[in-house]
Amino acid sequence: MNLSQRMQTLTGGGSDGWDVFIKARKMIAEGTPVTELTIGEHDIRTAALILQDMHKSALGGHTGYAMVPGTDTLRDTVAKRTSERTGVPTTHDNVLITPGGQSALFAAHAAACDPGDTALYLDPYYATYPGTIRGVSAIPHAIQTRAEDAFQPRASDITAHAQTAKSLLINSPNNPTGTVYSRDTLVGIAKVCMDNDLWLISDEVYDTQVWEGEHISPQSLPDMAERTLVVGSMSKSHAMTGSRCGWVIGPEKVIAHLITFATHTTYGVPGFIQDASVFALDQGPNFEAEIAAPFKRRRAIAQRVLSGQNTIGLIPTQGAMYLMLDIRATGMTGDDFANALLDEHHVAVMPGESFGQAAAGHIRVAMTIDDADFEQALHTLTAFAEARAA
Repeated sequence: MNLSQRMQTLTGGGSDGWDVFIKARKMIAEGTPVTELTIGEHDIRTAALILQDMHKSALGGHTGYAMVPGTDTLRDTVAKRTSERTGVPTTHDNVLITPGGQSALFAAHAAACDPGDTALYLDPYYATYPGTIRGVSAIPHAIQTRAEDAFQPRASDITAHAQTAKSLLINSPNNPTGTVYSRDTLVGIAKVCMDNDLWLISDEVYDTQVWEGEHISPQSLPDMAERTLVVGSMSKSHAMTGSRCGWVIGPEKVIAHLITFATHTTYGVPGFIQDASVFALDQGPNFEAEIAAPFKRRRAIAQRVLSGQNTIGLIPTQGAMYLMLDIRATGMTGDDFANALLDEHHVAVMPGESFGQAAAGHIRVAMTIDDADFEQALHTLTAFAEARAA
């Protein structure tokens, strides 16, 4: 018997982009020490106070089926946070709680696209984007951004593909580039969406990690709230990656249908995790800034280390927990560079090609180890690049 074509074609017939990460984890399992600069996993764990609240909720009995849309308390808390940060009136009827941001991305595309519809996304992209689109039987179409623009998308490039599309997925602050979309960029994107009747799906899981500029949610732009689906998560903002708690924010009529969708797919998020998420959100912006602080600090370390050489180009990193480094001066592809660096120095980074063709000849470095080890890894990486360029 054959599997469905949907399952067999999720990666488009090629790699899913995780080859170097899997290779590094295999080396570690076999006893080889590896410095991992691959995935966006905090080097701190979920705060003890959050875990204590989660434990209290579980012991208190909130371990059964939770309401599928999410608890009213968490939905209200997310809605209040959104209203305060964007100025867009938001109630719990505009919020669906999901098992993490990835589930929210899938749900948003299921709401926006029918089978066979074209769904646009920007290249470079988070590695799951095209597979998520294929998972709802839509057709993924990447629009390349440019390193010379610091990967700010051009509205004209999106317009060229928008007439036959149904949705556009954006991500700011951006993974993998660290780019924070400017107001002009977002206004241009909004105009394309309105002119071409596109759903805009905005992945905002890094909204608390902004080092330069400001985070602007496109739902706050004129006439955009009714065509924007916002994806959020506790993972990056509160170091709760394993708790799997996220959300979709959108028009009430869309959320009502997505609640039905969740009833037939995920069936909700455990209540004790939702209670802990309420507790975490109630700690406010200062707590979120504390979680984000190590990445801002390591960004400064990277700027200092890389300023003393001319082989590696640092794409201006305005937000998120990553660096995008241009290694084309070495004459190597991102794949070859990452594999050789891992083999020779046991330092694992992600090839730019894992995130699309616009990032070819680049690598992504996650700023997710302690400061001293991070600085040493950058020196190792720089020396390796300079030797290859020579």
